[in-house]
Amino acid sequence: MAEKAIALVDHVAGMWLSRMEDDASERFAVIAVLRRLVAFSLVALFIVPAIICFVLPASVALPLGAALVVALFLASCAVLLTVYKPMREAADAVIHREQLAASQVPGLLLFFNEQGVVHAVSGRDQRQFPLHLQNCVGHILAEMVHVSDRIALMQAFDTLRQGEDHATADLRFETGSVHRQIQFVYARMDMTAERDPLGRLVRVIGQLIDVSEMEALRREAARRTTEAETATEAKSRFLAAVSHELRTPLNAILGFSDILAGEYFGKLENDRQREYVKLIRQSGGHLLSVVNTMLDMSKLEAGRYELMMEPFRIGDVIASCEGMLGLQAKQKGLTLTSRIQRDLTEVVADQRAVQQVLINLASNAIKFTDSGGVVVIDAARQGEMLKLTVSDTGIGIPADKIDLLGRPFMQVQNDYTRRYEGTGLGLSLVKGLVELHGGSLVITSKPGEGTVVTILLPADGSGQPLSSCEDADAPVEFPPRLKEIAGGAEMMKRKDTADGRAKAKIA
Repeated sequence: MAEKAIALVDHVAGMWLSRMEDDASERFAVIAVLRRLVAFSLVALFIVPAIICFVLPASVALPLGAALVVALFLASCAVLLTVYKPMREAADAVIHREQLAASQVPGLLLFFNEQGVVHAVSGRDQRQFPLHLQNCVGHILAEMVHVSDRIALMQAFDTLRQGEDHATADLRFETGSVHRQIQFVYARMDMTAERDPLGRLVRVIGQLIDVSEMEALRREAARRTTEAETATEAKSRFLAAVSHELRTPLNAILGFSDILAGEYFGKLENDRQREYVKLIRQSGGHLLSVVNTMLDMSKLEAGRYELMMEPFRIGDVIASCEGMLGLQAKQKGLTLTSRIQRDLTEVVADQRAVQQVLINLASNAIKFTDSGGVVVIDAARQGEMLKLTVSDTGIGIPADKIDLLGRPFMQVQNDYTRRYEGTGLGLSLVKGLVELHGGSLVITSKPGEGTVVTILLPADGSGQPLSSCEDADAPVEFPPRLKEIAGGAEMMKRKDTADGRAKAKIA
């Protein structure tokens, strides 16, 4: 009986509303509301008159109650037909604007509930994603993600459930097509939580951005980095192996040339033979110094160069350098001198490394200074730092060429350097040794007037802490670059700055 009454109400309301030219969806919604109003009115027809009977006689209460219920029913119907349609249109307009805005969002926009079930898909780049991802409404999002990435997605979900408003996950989706050259689409999902007034998670909006190209570039960069590291390691091994192989015959050449020059097993017949033996000895000595430099370079690049920190007097090291290079400077007609601060006490550093630094710098100064020039080695204390300076009155360095210094096998190519021998390793080795000590190197030069190289080293050896294993393994830039200091157009200084070149670390 009730079903027939409901069907009758639906039929009458449908015929009535169809004359108002409403669409079917709106008619069904209005009919559902009218059905509830009829049910409430039928109940009120019995309740309202009974209540009025407590105040008025039954003869008056019954018709009055019935009339009141009918009037309220008709008024409710009128209000429903008047207000419902504009409200519905306003709601539809809001939904349309939201859908339009969602369709303009970059990437693929997914709307899913707290259980991960997708109930809407939109986005400007929707067609760029696989078909099964475009048509995923009603499916669980985790089922479409690659198995290895589901844990990351679940962790992002848990982050939102725990109260966070945003979460990010890198996901992979199978392309699902044999015509595509790639197996997976790499995407980054930015998830935003929507909550009810009580703070409970009710919906999640996920924006998928295709990062396949970025992933390909990242993999290519990683591959090239690996190749570069492998090539650097192979080069270091090659330099070490070749250097060791060269030292064996060089020792024989130097030893036997010393024997011949000393005439231990008989006098040489003439001065020409003595000259040739001397040239053999000099060439062998030069080649041995190059080999030793290559060995030190390979140790630095491989992170195997060990510093032996010990206290020593810097004056003794400078005197030793003067003794080794004095004859070379005298033969070239140069003045090699030094100036040491009187109250300069002992310093803590690797004595052999500091001596090698000074010898390389002084040798370069002598090499590039013409006859009659002066080369000066200075040592002084500057606060907690040891300041070493090697200056000359040589050819100088052009401002635009200073950046080239400090790189292995790199020389400033001009009319002067073509007249001098060298491998371009000396300054690179100096830079590496200074960096290992935690110091810095600055070059000031003016073409035609000379060059000043200033080195600052921690006087107490604190720049190279051997007590901490973690610090001992810390990488040190190699080859380091020259520092850059503001100055005039002619006087240029370069400071050490970090870059992406190979690193050497303290062994």
